Amino acid sequence: MPKTASSLKKPIGLVLGLGALFFMPFLSLDGLSPSGHVALGIFVMAAVFWILEPIPIYATSMGVILAQVLLLSDQSLIAAWLDRAHEGGYTAPPYTLFYGTLSNPIIILFLGGFSLAAAAEKYALDQNLTRILLKPFGTRPVMVSLGVMMVTGVLSAFMSNTATTAMMMTVAIPIVGMVPKEDPFRRLVALSIPVGANIGGIATPIGTPPNAVALAALARQGTVVPFSTWMLMATPLVVVTMLLTWWGMCRMFKPQIERFELTINTTFDRSPKAIGCYVIFGLTVLLWVTEKLHGIPSGVVAFLPVVFLPAMGILDKKEIRGFSWEVLWLVAGGISMGLSLSQTGLANWMIGQVNWDGFGTLGLVVLFSLVGFTVANLVSHTVSATILVPVAIALVLPLADGDVTALIIPIAVIGIIVSYANILPISTPPNAIALSTGLIDSKDLAKSGLLVGLLGFIFSIFFGLVVWPYIL
Repeated sequence: MPKTASSLKKPIGLVLGLGALFFMPFLSLDGLSPSGHVALGIFVMAAVFWILEPIPIYATSMGVILAQVLLLSDQSLIAAWLDRAHEGGYTAPPYTLFYGTLSNPIIILFLGGFSLAAAAEKYALDQNLTRILLKPFGTRPVMVSLGVMMVTGVLSAFMSNTATTAMMMTVAIPIVGMVPKEDPFRRLVALSIPVGANIGGIATPIGTPPNAVALAALARQGTVVPFSTWMLMATPLVVVTMLLTWWGMCRMFKPQIERFELTINTTFDRSPKAIGCYVIFGLTVLLWVTEKLHGIPSGVVAFLPVVFLPAMGILDKKEIRGFSWEVLWLVAGGISMGLSLSQTGLANWMIGQVNWDGFGTLGLVVLFSLVGFTVANLVSHTVSATILVPVAIALVLPLADGDVTALIIPIAVIGIIVSYANILPISTPPNAIALSTGLIDSKDLAKSGLLVGLLGFIFSIFFGLVVWPYIL
């Protein structure tokens, strides 16, 4: 029986990726150092593997770190060849530089977020917050959909958007099932959840991995963006795009019923461990959003729940094993790839292959945002950001000429726009979860996704050019 395109994707990806890894070092590309050729092989292999997925994307990220240790570090298997090939010898970075990305402050920030999310779910803090936050929205169907979208967005800012979507679907969809099947309100609520999750995650550094990729790339250039500064930049953007998206979706899927009441029968757990969960959760979030006042880095604050939640017995080893460790490996691989691009001169060489004289910072932002939005609809948001942000930062860095604001804004815009790519079911896990309910189909996702993408693209660039300079 002939093989389908889907079944051929993995072997083709494997051959192309490994072929790039093994043959790129033997090319003679003008202006690129021998170590740059090796790094180019690793970069192309990673891009192919991340896009075609012959192996899991998180395994690719770990493979990137291993390849850099074995081929570029002071423990390189080809150290003698690199030393001969480089004029004046090759100064290899220590292998700990690449392994160290696994404990990067951005990784710790995510680990803290995972700890809080697990504790919130265990003690039903997420459902109780949903109950309280939805109450003010009343019983008008359009307001209920706004409440569902905004509550999902708030939770997604501090939890995985996938976990938030799954939780909100569990809470809301059975009740929506009581609405007549022909009423568009069913689709409106079902779409409000993934839209809220995808947009809401943009608001904080821990809300979605592309934020972490952008912040890690900036940190490597010595530019650290505090948790509170990111929220000041991103939250107004999130609110504006979410409200406009809700307004547009209410017209696409106009409810027929006139009244709807969402009932969540949960109460706050008053056990000592639950109270400890509430205290740690509140204290961590408070310290994050007031970082500019006390000066404690968000990566340091993030370790508080990592330590105290298990120490107080609030989380046990079962919950810790349930963390999304693969996300951490994926982000670490992207950070490590960025190191190779800069250390070997590959990023500068790639920049030199295009005449950028006609592009200002705005032109680069628009170009990369378009590419990022297109790619992120076809592969995961994290993969798209991981591939594009290191290249973008190398392009923007010379144009910024030491101006921190001019460096932060383009990279933040590019990283954020990736998260607005929500047209297809494969674009992001919340879309796939929503589709799996049977309440919507792919064309519904495409409608809402086009609206989200258009608004996100326009307003991200607008905020970056007009609003953010006053914040930074």
